[in-house]
Amino acid sequence: MASQSISARQRLIQAALELFTTQGVSNTTTRQIAEKAGVNEVTLFRHFGNKHGLLLAVLEESAAFKDLGESLVQRATPPGNVYQALKDYASDSLHTLERVPEFVRSVVGEADQFPAENRRALGRGLTEANRYVAQYLATVIQQGDINTYLPAEKLASLLNGMILGYAVIEFTSEFHELWEDRDDFLENLVELFLHGAMSTAPQLTKEAVIIQEVDDLPGILVHKILQNSRKSGIQDYALAYLLFGAGLSVAEIIGLQRSHQISDTQGLILQITTPTLPRQVPVNQWILGKHYGSYSNNPLIKWLKSRKDYHPAMFIDNLGNPLSESELLQRWEVWTQGLLTPQGKPPEITQAQQTWCVEMLMRGVSLDDLSILTGCDRSQLQPYARRAKEKAALEAAIRLDHKPA
Repeated sequence: MASQSISARQRLIQAALELFTTQGVSNTTTRQIAEKAGVNEVTLFRHFGNKHGLLLAVLEESAAFKDLGESLVQRATPPGNVYQALKDYASDSLHTLERVPEFVRSVVGEADQFPAENRRALGRGLTEANRYVAQYLATVIQQGDINTYLPAEKLASLLNGMILGYAVIEFTSEFHELWEDRDDFLENLVELFLHGAMSTAPQLTKEAVIIQEVDDLPGILVHKILQNSRKSGIQDYALAYLLFGAGLSVAEIIGLQRSHQISDTQGLILQITTPTLPRQVPVNQWILGKHYGSYSNNPLIKWLKSRKDYHPAMFIDNLGNPLSESELLQRWEVWTQGLLTPQGKPPEITQAQQTWCVEMLMRGVSLDDLSILTGCDRSQLQPYARRAKEKAALEAAIRLDHKPA
């Protein structure tokens, strides 16, 4: 009796899934389901109460997306091609949905007519699919294959939401020109996902590590470092000026040529040449509230005008050779000797670049514009945006304290 009961139940679920798939939920009757399962309607009512009870069982016991998610998780160890893994997952998900288009149309279009229990079941099914995708993403994030400022669960929700959205559009409308074809959608989806919500690119500079918190330097410390560099000589002053006035990394400063400056009455611009993304960066005459010359008369211009040699490098050592990274780091140690950050540590040269990024955001540069100036994507710059907001909040609170009661 028990085996017959289970068999009847499974036959009803399978029959319901097939009919829901081919003609939708609303157009399917309990009599059709019972006839297809080879039982009478009383058996259906005894097991599931009504059609929506049967739909609930179909939603809860379908393992299609669980299987897809499990297959994705298996690809995380050992790590493979993240781009291809995500594209395959999205493609397989769409193929799964494509096999049941009427069911998708019905569930999406008629969901407001379902009992709350059915809608919760649908939500649980989506959550289960999310869990497996999040598990995969968490693994590759931990392995260092991608950078992100969002937790894995949120990333999984974004990915599955976009896949489901495409399926709904594809199954409910025709003759749209949103994408050339499905492969066009998949490629753009993964590209956007990897370079928007996530990133495989390096952090702000090639030698920098992924930072969760920004350690920008306070203005009083920055100005002290600049003063010390000025005492060390005109070239040192120009080097410190570019660290805090243009936000350049050590490698970028060392790679500068004399021909890389673009100067006029409107501003001083440096051409940064990198193998991946050449760009132009302005050199600020104002640094954290203090004026350091004009566009045509500043520490860098003074250094270049003082040169009597013809070497193309913008900065040179005592022997007339291009300045090395180790030489610049040694000079930084001289400028910062005896100085401590608010955290009680000696200032690090990478903090100069972080300070510049935060200052640019504080002065009104948008995140998109800063992305262009630094060559970084928005996800990499999010820690700087958060820090800028923190400083803005502190400044607002301080201004309130200065107002009379």
